[in-house]
Parts: sequence; structure tokens; C-alpha cells
Amino acid sequence: MCKYKLLLVSLWLSFVGGTVLAETTFEKIKRVGKVTVGTEAAFPPFEMVEDGEIVGYGKDILDFIVADMGVELNQLDLPWQGILPGVLAGKFDFVATSVTVKPERARTYAFTAPIATTTPYAMKRADDKSMTSEMDLAGKIVGTQLSSAGEMSAKAFEDKLGGDGYKELKLYTSYPETYLALANGEIDVVVQSSTNLAVVMKEQPGMFEFLGPVDEPGYYGWVTRPEDTDLRDYLSSKIYEMRDNGLLHKAQDKWFGFRMEIPDDGYLPEGAL
Repeated sequence: MCKYKLLLVSLWLSFVGGTVLAETTFEKIKRVGKVTVGTEAAFPPFEMVEDGEIVGYGKDILDFIVADMGVELNQLDLPWQGILPGVLAGKFDFVATSVTVKPERARTYAFTAPIATTTPYAMKRADDKSMTSEMDLAGKIVGTQLSSAGEMSAKAFEDKLGGDGYKELKLYTSYPETYLALANGEIDVVVQSSTNLAVVMKEQPGMFEFLGPVDEPGYYGWVTRPEDTDLRDYLSSKIYEMRDNGLLHKAQDKWFGFRMEIPDDGYLPEGAL
């Protein structure tokens, strides 16, 4: 009888262990009552730190979602370069910071519905008369963020210039560093999303101006691990709920001063998860 009971206990433990192992990230969040997200709070106006707190457009979206989840939020402020590797390594539950939808990324991460539009642009100092279009970037010093979509776009655009490439492509840890470098004359242009750059120019009138686009229009989204499609789909449903009830446009008015349309489909490249 004792051996029989021990066998039953062993089988039960194996079953419970298998259940825990099969638990999805979304199920774990609901079970423990806490969600941990990775954010780069140096990407205004999406995420930034004010008075010791993370604020911004993305934070408004996150607060809406976390309130619906009914769980505690643990928001990690991390350098961009550790965000995507960190989510794959399981250091947090999902990425709640703006990630440009790119084909290579969409085959590795599960993207949510878009939260905003993005078109990579070159921005120069307003008093620099040596350039009139993006085709004048040959021989110039270009700055952007390391391991970002801006770096991808800047490198791809340099190829389009043919043999006359940049004088140098300088990579920085965060985009705010590139704005300072541009203002100080350390670089000639910054390559980043027009969505972000428009806010920079609005906040510092007369200092900077657009030079021109260096890549095709696209979208920002959040991402989960490939296996966490149930969490990705839930996040997407909340983004669309905010779009449909007007809260997304309200947040865009607040943080950008203009509105962006969020599509139901067509934002993911072929082969996306």
C-alpha cells in the first residue's frame, strides 16, 4: 500500500511539474499578480523620466493595460541595447517600449498591433546651409542610436548614395545624446523617426529642421517572446480598444500634438510571427 501511495504521489508531482512548465507567460502574470516589462526611458515622448517617474505616450498605454490586468507593474528602465536580448532571455515578460517593425525582427519577436507610425528621417541644424536634401549626406557625419532601426536605415541609405558614402557614422547609446551632439556640431545630422524628431523640433523651435526621409514609412509596436502569442494578442486587443474608444488619439494629442492612424492589418512583413 505504501509503495502504491508513493507511486501516486510521484505521478501527481510529475503532473503538477508538467503543468507549471507548460504555463504561459500571460498565465504566470495572472497567477502571481505582477508583470515585469522592459522599457528604454530615454526615448521621448514615448518613454522618459520626469521627477523620478517614467512618463510618456507608451506609459499611458501601459497604465491602461496594467489596470485592465489588475496586477502590479514592475517597469525596468534599461539601455536600448539590452531590451530585445533581455526579453528573449526571459529577464522580463514583454517589451513596453517602441520597437520599429523590421522584417528581421518580425521573424524573431511577436509584434503587437502598432502603437504609432514612424518614418526614418535626417534632421540637421537649421543654420546649416550646406545640405538641402537627404541626398546631400555624402561626406557628412551622421549620428544615430546603436543597434536601433535608425542605424539600420542609416546604413541602408548610405548604400543608396553609391560610392560617395558618409564621412562617418557615429553611434550613441541613446537618441537624446545624438540631439546634443548635433546641437554642438559634433555631427551633421541625426537619423531617427520623424515621429520623435517632430517633437524635438517643436520643443526647440528654430534650432533643427528636417532634411528628408532616408527610409520607407513603418510602424512602432511592442514585442513578446515568440511563444507568447496569447500575451501578444491580449496586448494588441487593448491597443485596439484604446484606438476605438478615442484614448489613443487623446494620448497622441497630449504627447505629439498630432494624430496617427493605427491599421487593423498590413503592418507586418511577410514571414512575421
